[in-house]
Amino acid sequence: MSDIVNVSRRKFLQTTGAGAALVLGAQLIPAGLFAGGHRHHKLFQPNVFISIDTQGTVTLTCSRSEMGQGVRTGVPMLLAEELEADWQRVKIWQAPGDETKYDPPGKDGQNTDGSRSTRHAFDVMRELGAKARLMLEQAAAKKWQVPAHEVYAKNHRLYLKSSNKSLDFGAVAELAAELSVPEVTPKLKEPGQWTYIGKDLPVVDGFDMTTGKAVYGADIVLPGIKIAVVARPPVFRGKVKSFDATEALKVSGVEQVIEIPPLADDKPAAFRALGGIAVIGTNTWAVNEGRKKLNITWDNGPFAGFSSASYDQQMKKLARNQGNTIRHKGDADMAFRQASKVLEAEYFVPFLAHATMEPPAAIVNANTRPVKVWAPTQSPNETRQFVAETLGLKKTEVECRVTLLGGSFGRKSKIDFVCEAAYLSRALGKPVRVQWTREDDIQHGYYHAASAQLLRGVLDANGKVTAWYQNVVSPSLMALFNPAQKGMSELEAGLGLTDLPFSGVPNIKLQTGEIETPIRVGWYRSVNNIQHAFAINSFVDELAHESKRSTLALLLELIGNSSHMVLDEKEGVKKHWNYGDSVEDWPIMPNRLANVLQRVADKSGYGQTMKPGTGIGLACHRSFHSYVAVAVQAKVDKAGLTIPRVDIAIDCGRYVNGEGVKKQMEGAVVYGHTIARHGKITTAHGAVEQHNFYDYGLARMSDTPLNVHVHLVEDFVHLKPCGVGEPGVPPYAPALANAIFAATGVRHRSLPISL
Repeated sequence: MSDIVNVSRRKFLQTTGAGAALVLGAQLIPAGLFAGGHRHHKLFQPNVFISIDTQGTVTLTCSRSEMGQGVRTGVPMLLAEELEADWQRVKIWQAPGDETKYDPPGKDGQNTDGSRSTRHAFDVMRELGAKARLMLEQAAAKKWQVPAHEVYAKNHRLYLKSSNKSLDFGAVAELAAELSVPEVTPKLKEPGQWTYIGKDLPVVDGFDMTTGKAVYGADIVLPGIKIAVVARPPVFRGKVKSFDATEALKVSGVEQVIEIPPLADDKPAAFRALGGIAVIGTNTWAVNEGRKKLNITWDNGPFAGFSSASYDQQMKKLARNQGNTIRHKGDADMAFRQASKVLEAEYFVPFLAHATMEPPAAIVNANTRPVKVWAPTQSPNETRQFVAETLGLKKTEVECRVTLLGGSFGRKSKIDFVCEAAYLSRALGKPVRVQWTREDDIQHGYYHAASAQLLRGVLDANGKVTAWYQNVVSPSLMALFNPAQKGMSELEAGLGLTDLPFSGVPNIKLQTGEIETPIRVGWYRSVNNIQHAFAINSFVDELAHESKRSTLALLLELIGNSSHMVLDEKEGVKKHWNYGDSVEDWPIMPNRLANVLQRVADKSGYGQTMKPGTGIGLACHRSFHSYVAVAVQAKVDKAGLTIPRVDIAIDCGRYVNGEGVKKQMEGAVVYGHTIARHGKITTAHGAVEQHNFYDYGLARMSDTPLNVHVHLVEDFVHLKPCGVGEPGVPPYAPALANAIFAATGVRHRSLPISL
């Protein structure tokens, strides 16, 4: 954890950059940050996450990006809890990019990804709040001239024990500002004393989001700003051969056409701009019309022959071959040689697009120092890094302000679109907003990795699974940084494959195959857990059917009841990637997975006799340290597929905002339904074939599951917080596929499921 020091109000203005943000008005800074106009008074600001003015208004800093997951509510709740602040008198301020100040756990670089914001902030934010509370109590004690232990804080007031004296926080703000931050953290509140943690609170931005007042990337307007769109190479690593902008420049409102250099041959793609031809003008309509009139000849480069159809077949062929063994338990080879009954199945998941509701947009003024960036980014410091590289500057010469994100799912952690704006702003000598369209987003994005998998299982005479084999072939997101990477990395295998939580299976062999990555593959909500959960849960359903057992009974048997599953060299696992965390703090606990599975089966009515054409499918998965199970009820008739009911149970350990967890699970069902029924990116001659929502489908109200029941399982709520934003997605698709089989007897082993 970083050192915590008391800072003056002037230092606060300097370190937060609030003065610069106020140039934009009250869009990015709460109006009450310096409430009451008492600019000659001292703010009490014991650290960069808490400040209190003389009117008692508490401003809490959020250093993670809000993209609909509720982080601007949940993390400040931790501060407010130990501070004893009245939530009605709290305002939230969004921190700019600066990991030296705004990443006190020292783990995340201020990135918002991996469903880790709450689990990494839980302890440190409470400590910061508790120290600030103690300082307020000390200030009140000084004012009353009594020992500090005679004072306690409660709901924004300070009370003197054994008397009726009390003071508002604001009344001691100036006194508290003179004190030193305690070196030792005071005793934190016990769960029974919590006012906010574990309770339901509305999203702080909810009103603005639903009334159009929320500020997203494209909403920022600067004096003299120019608008730009970019015609990018249709094929990854393509280049401009030549172009003619004559007709584009004739469009009213188009002012300039500028070439952005292509990706350098000797640099990995990472988060760099793709290059292309930018059309710049006064409004989005003009520049989009101008772009249509560009005459460009492209050199499609090394991936011009990339066809997803042939690539998919190559993956499937490789999955049938022996891969690289990443885990072996017992003697699976011997078990398969001696088996009297072996079941085998192949599964496939295609490339997927993030398809966020807000397409990427970024505003950059590269003509000031520091360079000023406003963007809906998950990674403000990597934004600074790549913008600095684009402009030939140091990272410290770039300032990044984070707007609200209109969805992200991993896409806006890759900030190629910001680099485009930086390059153009410097070329023009003016601030620029680069705006992507839906077509840009779908055709030039970073895609979720496709995968092909082969699974085999041995069934003994009693219908027990005695051996499990799984081989996965999938391109790697690590190719963004190392183009030579072939096949999944250790990190990607750790996303639901290496950590297969089947403690009840005596013989396990897991393998991965190698394949090149001819497209920009990037992390996506739940990442490789999606394909691993789909194959694993679908295959268990097949094994259960073959052995004439219920899927619930077989899954519970496979999972077992172990409280800690150890992955080490005894099973050939040299190093297991555990979401970047220690297994001591976040162990793999199969018993928790079994628990949520049993809960969702009970709640959904699984096992009851269903009407013809109707069935319930089960699936469960551990990801981001959380345990989630899903039961989908599917009905298939002449009208097609409907989903009468979905039950989803989550054990995420200690949670902060119960309502927020429920919303994330409901959203995961909708997102999972898109993956299961609609999502598919294909390529021909190297170019993505899909364009917009008419050919890249999303779940719509007409087919989205509406009757969703979320069950918050609290049996392990005393344990550390786990992830919430992503874990609800992986089990949905296999639960739906299993439900369709239960209803119709038809097995679907490839996504999306077509009926």
